[in-house]
This record gives sequence, C-alpha cells and structure tokens, in this order.
Amino acid sequence: MKKNLLFVIPSLSAGGGEKSLINLLTQIDFEKYQVDLLLFNRSGEFISLLPKQVNIIKLNQDYELFSKNLFLSLKGFILKKQVSLAYSRLLFTILSRVILDKAKSEQYAWKYVQQSINSLEKNYDAAIGYLEKSSIYFVVEKVKAKKKIGWIHTNYLNSGMDEKIDRSFFQHLDHLVTVSKECADSLKIKFKPMTNKIEVIYNIVSPQTVRSLANQNVSDRYNQAENRKKIITVARLSPEKGIDLAVKACKILVEKGHRIQWIVLGEGSERDKLELMIKELNLNNHFFLAGVKKNPYPYMKDADIYVQPSRYEGKSIAIDEAKILAKPIVVTDFDSAKDQIIHEVNGLIVEKDEQGIAKGIDKLLRDTLFKQSLSKNLQMEKLGTEEEIQKLYTLIEW
Repeated sequence: MKKNLLFVIPSLSAGGGEKSLINLLTQIDFEKYQVDLLLFNRSGEFISLLPKQVNIIKLNQDYELFSKNLFLSLKGFILKKQVSLAYSRLLFTILSRVILDKAKSEQYAWKYVQQSINSLEKNYDAAIGYLEKSSIYFVVEKVKAKKKIGWIHTNYLNSGMDEKIDRSFFQHLDHLVTVSKECADSLKIKFKPMTNKIEVIYNIVSPQTVRSLANQNVSDRYNQAENRKKIITVARLSPEKGIDLAVKACKILVEKGHRIQWIVLGEGSERDKLELMIKELNLNNHFFLAGVKKNPYPYMKDADIYVQPSRYEGKSIAIDEAKILAKPIVVTDFDSAKDQIIHEVNGLIVEKDEQGIAKGIDKLLRDTLFKQSLSKNLQMEKLGTEEEIQKLYTLIEW
C-alpha cells in the first residue's frame, strides 16, 4: 500500500527552494508514494515542470478571499458576516505595512493568515513544510501526519527570522532538514535543544537532466554583441543575491577594457533599483536583466563564466548546475561557498564586494589556461546528487 506524502510550499515561482522541490519530486518513487502538493498560491514558472503524478491541493475559499486585495477581501468577509476574518485581514495589512523586514513580517502575520485556513482532513504518513516560515507553520498547525518535517533552505544566522517564533513550531517537528553543513551548524547554534532533529539533505541535481536541457534551442540567447565574453548569473533580484555588486563589478571590468556582456536570469523586488543603476553606470550594452527562464541551461551552456555574487546563501542549486556544465565559476565568500567550491581547483572564491568579484572575473578573462583547468577539473567530478532522495525515505520510514 502506498504511503501518503504531503509537501507544502507557498508557490512554484522561480527560486532555489522551489527548483529544489521540483528536482526532488522528479526523483520520488511514485510506485511507493502518493504525493500531494499544497500551494498557498497556485502559480509560478515551475508548475509546468511538476511530475504528472503529483496531486495539487487547493486551500479553502476563506483563504482565497483572504488573499485578495484589502478592499475585496474586507467586502467579501463582511457580506458573509465573517467579521472576525475581516478584522484579521485588516490587522494583517497593517502588520505587513508596519514591519518592513520581509522575513519577520511573514512570521508575525501567520497568526492572522491561519485563521482563514481550514485544517486538512486527510491523514498523511509524512507532511513536509518545504520552505521556512509559513510552509512549516501550516504543517504543524493544519495537518495530521505521523511524521512532520520542516525544510530550511537558508543560513538561519543570516536569515533575519525571529527564532522565538520558530522555536514554538520547530518543537513539534520530528525532523528539521537543511541543505548544507553550514546551514545545519547555524540551526544548531540557534536551536541547541533540537540538535538531534537536524538533518542535512543536499539539493537534488541530476547531471543527465541538466545536460539534456542545456542542448535545447532557445530563440533569445542574448547574442546582442559579437566577440564579447558572456558572464551569467542565475538568481532572484533581491538584496541577499548581490546583483547590485555584480553591476558595480561589471563597471570595473568595462573600465579595464574587457568586452563583456553579463546576463542575469531571475526576477525580484530590486529590478527597478538595478535598472536605474545599470543606466546610471552606462552599462545598458553590457549588463542585462533577462528575467526568469524556465530552462536556464542553454544560457548557462553558452556562457564563458558563471558568477554567484551573493551576500549569503543556503546552498546554491545554480552553482551545482554550472559545475555540471563545467563552467568556470566565481563565487563570493558566503558561509556555504566552501561546500561547493574548492578555491582555484574548481572555481574561485572571492571577497564579497564589487572589487573582489571583478578581480576574480578579470583573472579568468586574462588567464585562459587557468580558466581551462577549472573546467577540466569540473568534468572529472562526480556531481549528481540523486541518491539524496534516499535520506528523505529514511526519515519518512524510520
């Protein structure tokens, strides 16, 4: 008899955690497991990539009404004479506007959001909140399951989250999974009494899938200029990803005389700010915000260098994918960088500022033999992590 699994995540928009879930679900043994997926928002670029065996669950109508804009939501609840939900929706809006820290805002808002959400009727063998905050809170408070698992995709010490709120939820989990040793260490620092619950399951990446998708043809390869070296970054346009540092590094490289075009695949809250910076630095012909691509791999394959300019990371799937494609890689020295890159062996780890990033790229652009040696070393690495799915099975079955 199949075991019933539930995964919970806000949406399938383009992001590392979301991509990680898609990769995991493609490896699930559907002969043994029936998989439900609950999305708070049934949207996102990755929905079309879900295996057909995955059943998407809708939340109840009260939550859908709660999710509408303030006016429509209040009007709807008042017409339905659900005054308490109207009040919660109003408080949710006030809180969201008062607390500017996005991480804490989502944490504090949960007590208002959850009032509009019904508990699920189905009993599960395991329920997995696959992203920090609301996904985990939902599993703890709204799901009946033999095993409850929370998944953290970031370094908790740098996350800005309120550990007091999380502690009250984490104590109800059977396992707390994270994606790297550094991320696990950060959780152990913040949640010492729960050390025995903390497990590491690396993001699942399939070299066969990446290489196959990289060979697909795309119509917009950003070949605006010939005889230019192509640099690529795959990341959200958000502060922690350091795209502003990349723009400034690009300016340094152009001033040094390098003929480059730097393409960033991703979307996010900093687009307007970054577009203005690109214009002010006169980089419109060098730095491109290309948006989200369902299949980023042909762009990565075309690139001469892959750069991850992040201020902090949990563990970057994009870096693993660039390694599979044997791209020379430059990463900043965020905490988990050494989990993926050995300096001057399979990539460069540089200072976390525009000068450091520019220096690393400059070295690769000038030293062709060194650049080639990085690629050759990557070609010899065993880079697949498909077997990580066995660790999840162990947690579910144990």
